[in-house]
Amino acid sequence: MSDSAIVLRVTPSDAPEADLLLARYLDERASTFPPAQGVYARNRTPSASFTAPNGTFVVAWLDGVAVGCGGLRRIADDEDGPRFEVKHVFVEPHARGRGVATRIMDAVEAAAETMGGASIVLDTNDALVAAGAMYRSRGYERVDAFNDNPNATAWYRMTIGGR
Repeated sequence: MSDSAIVLRVTPSDAPEADLLLARYLDERASTFPPAQGVYARNRTPSASFTAPNGTFVVAWLDGVAVGCGGLRRIADDEDGPRFEVKHVFVEPHARGRGVATRIMDAVEAAAETMGGASIVLDTNDALVAAGAMYRSRGYERVDAFNDNPNATAWYRMTIGGR
């Protein structure tokens, strides 16, 4: 499947297709969460957090089927300007390796820049090796924890907007 077959649409995160993807994301994370870290906390960001001008949520489609999603929300203003956080990036297993996550990240990063963002942060778990590698390849640098997410073991930040 070529990258051109991927279609992204800004969608409310509580729309049926987004809701289904987020449920699958949380189910997968809960079932693969490292047992040594305890029980996965099923936290879902409220839909209102992903609305302009303070955020966005995108759903990725392949051949008319929703296969991935990701959101962006404004969380703070740093000395350099607004800071946004990437949340709930997920791609269905059968659609992985086709550039879907890359397109989702392209979209949320572009939205952060359009909304005047100075930086983007995100958290993940070191057990998600491919996710961490993708974030680092995009220019995210590991930083100290910026939240108390019990599921996270790694926190990242990237400066945007030519700053």
